Amino acid sequence: MTKSKSCVPKIISLFAGCGGLDLGFHKQGYDVVWANDFNEWAAATYKRNLGSVMHCGDIEKVNPKSKSIPDCDLILGGFPCQDFSMIWKRPGLNGERGNLYKSFLRFVDAKKPKAFIAENVKGLLTANNGKAIEQIVTDFEKISPGYIVKPKLYNFADYGVPQFRERVLIVGIRIDTGFDFCHPRPTHGPAGEKDHVTAGEALKGAEKIKLNNERMNIAAKTAKMLQLIPEGGNFTDVPSDSPYYVKGMISHVYRRIHRNEPAKTIIAAGGGGTWGYHYPDPRPLTNRERARLQSFPDDFEFIGSVAEVRRQIGNAVPPQGVAELAKALMPLFTGDYEYTDLQEVYSKFKDIPVKKRMEHILEEQTIAGAV
Repeated sequence: MTKSKSCVPKIISLFAGCGGLDLGFHKQGYDVVWANDFNEWAAATYKRNLGSVMHCGDIEKVNPKSKSIPDCDLILGGFPCQDFSMIWKRPGLNGERGNLYKSFLRFVDAKKPKAFIAENVKGLLTANNGKAIEQIVTDFEKISPGYIVKPKLYNFADYGVPQFRERVLIVGIRIDTGFDFCHPRPTHGPAGEKDHVTAGEALKGAEKIKLNNERMNIAAKTAKMLQLIPEGGNFTDVPSDSPYYVKGMISHVYRRIHRNEPAKTIIAAGGGGTWGYHYPDPRPLTNRERARLQSFPDDFEFIGSVAEVRRQIGNAVPPQGVAELAKALMPLFTGDYEYTDLQEVYSKFKDIPVKKRMEHILEEQTIAGAV
């Protein structure tokens, strides 16, 4: 293919939130030309940091064929994940928000981008007894002129994020491009060439940052409880005979960071000790500390109340987590690749269940790493 080093791929971003996914691609040379989110505070944060391309409103009421929406090379989006979450009850495609991915489909069908990336929670893989992910992949592959779809479960800690955070990234490549895409291999951890980035490294100096760094007031009882929880521990470490003992909660409750490991998953909402807690200080993490654990730069300013900013951070894709993916896709847009007959590849691939496809993708990465 002919190289075009000056090419700047154009992105449409759906369900963009505060812009974590978009920021990760922007840093690798991509340009977002149109973005959408329903939440006014997330949209305000996006505009503050990434520009006026954000259009706040109900995506189901937007016509992607409108002349006001530019063409693009790539569509990104994290369609709402609550109905697929492992933490909460999971109605999957039967849920109120589960079918919002169809708005993503409408945009892909209208714009015919060379590629798309859809992000969601790990629970998508098992929702509706595995039928949800199969249906979603099938629907994407039916879009003319045809897409080959490769889903992969990422742990963003393996890509340089100081947080164990598992998310499904569904990458679709338009078949007529002839671009034989492979998900990037991990850069950190056991399968990478670098050690994981730890929470201690990420939070170093965070107390000096002014933006979104308000400390929360906590009850004296909570502070006493935290003093009974060791580094990296949670509520289960409180002795059963202690007056501060609690039971029957999810593992996130009163979870304290371990300074020599990536943090556990930062979540968006919830009370009852789900804020994520510092160590050695017996207190909740500030929003700036959460943003550090999500790999946002210190000059990225979040708009809204403390609780609203927490929600934006917890819902975001860590920008650093998708840097290698953005790099792996760039040759598709510069033309710096050898053409492959993807129709032939797809004919062998299309009837393979998603679980088997993902095993094949892991094999591809292992082979690539050995070369």
